[in-house]
Amino acid sequence: MLRRYALAAIIALVLDQASKAWALGALADGRVRPLIGDVLSLRLIHNSGAAFSIGDSMTWVMTLIAVAVTLAILWASRRVGSMRWAVALGLLLGGSLGNLVDRFFRDPGPLRGRVVDFIDYGGLFVGNIADIAIVAGACLLIWLVFSNVGLDGSRPQHAAGGATDE
Repeated sequence: MLRRYALAAIIALVLDQASKAWALGALADGRVRPLIGDVLSLRLIHNSGAAFSIGDSMTWVMTLIAVAVTLAILWASRRVGSMRWAVALGLLLGGSLGNLVDRFFRDPGPLRGRVVDFIDYGGLFVGNIADIAIVAGACLLIWLVFSNVGLDGSRPQHAAGGATDE
């Protein structure tokens, strides 16, 4: 399981960082490049906040929250016994690390770096490959929880009849 977890995380991280390097070179002129009409386009921005630019003025807080989430993902991965959980947590880890690399190594400096975003979803928000990995991992995680698949791959049995009020 650890191999699939690491592979999902590495693929997400490498694709994210490679696509950001491409975007910085190809989209630096500030022009919007439509892909699918007005629904999907490419537009380079540097995001100092979280999703939807929430917390613009608190970049260091967003960074510390992302570090805490990343540590929680690493802690949870120690108990993974399911290939699907391994992939879900690997995608979450890779996406989180992709954005943390920006927070630590991009201007204006460590803990305050701006995330490179370039995929414009119809003017609603602009994201990147790390965000796609995070959303995909979260959706898979939610599906596993609602499918009653435990982190170790088991399907816990609940007591028949449940609790009674006396």
